[in-house]
Amino acid sequence: MSNSLKKFAGQARFFATALRPTASRKPAWSGAPVAGSRVADFTQDKEHLAAYQDLCGFSRSQYVPATWLHVQTFPLQTEIMSSRDWPFPVLGTVHVANQMRYFRPVHIDEKLNICVQVGQLYPHAKGTIATLAATIETGRELVWAGRSDYLIPGYEIPGQHEKVTREELPEAEPTTRLEVGADLGRKYAEVSGDYNPIHLSAASAKLFGFKSAIAHGMWTHAWALAQHGEHGEELPEAFETRVQFTKPVMLPSAVNFAQDTADDMARYGVLRDDGTPHLAGHIRPLAPEELGRPA
Repeated sequence: MSNSLKKFAGQARFFATALRPTASRKPAWSGAPVAGSRVADFTQDKEHLAAYQDLCGFSRSQYVPATWLHVQTFPLQTEIMSSRDWPFPVLGTVHVANQMRYFRPVHIDEKLNICVQVGQLYPHAKGTIATLAATIETGRELVWAGRSDYLIPGYEIPGQHEKVTREELPEAEPTTRLEVGADLGRKYAEVSGDYNPIHLSAASAKLFGFKSAIAHGMWTHAWALAQHGEHGEELPEAFETRVQFTKPVMLPSAVNFAQDTADDMARYGVLRDDGTPHLAGHIRPLAPEELGRPA
């Protein structure tokens, strides 16, 4: 089976899982393990990379963006969340935060060993946060590590709510404004493999309670990283970036990028025209002792 057909089959299973009844499924807060997923010697797609760079605003390069490596982990994430071991309903799950560490530039010709594991589960005021932790190696060298936080609304597990540090918005005024079309979600799906119906059209998004299609959160994150490089702030060779997603980007609409820098840390935000944030995040260089260490 081709890679594209495998991706399509995985996505089909994922969304079929989202629509099936979940009343009998139990949370795994008791410590019951949920199997991870891995793939070895994964070959990156050069044509998809070029299309991804163009769509997200990156300059063409044979060295891949950090967010591109997150995209390579996404099929394994959907495999985990559509498995029988996953204790939560998929429908309504919200990607609320993302963190990644890029330990060195990765070339498109490097083969990847990708691993995704279920991380911490903890209570949230609106339900449960489930984390998926991913690592990417070339050979035996750890070159990237990421963490995705997903909110499962209304699904409670016992324990104390974990206090989450809020990402601060920059104080600077926006420097870039971009109008995004109604077809952005479909274009991003083609280069990322994420065919969630809420992103594809107004008609399919309305089936899930949205007034229109919404942009992928990871497109928004990628576009913000690309803007960082476009405004004279070169990304460090090794860095950490973290974002919190707040309001979805409704399609079509306009997005604005703002950023300020202090003490080697850049704070950035993607905002509506009225200043309402879609996401807030930071970028900082990694210290030598942090290299090769997941967050």
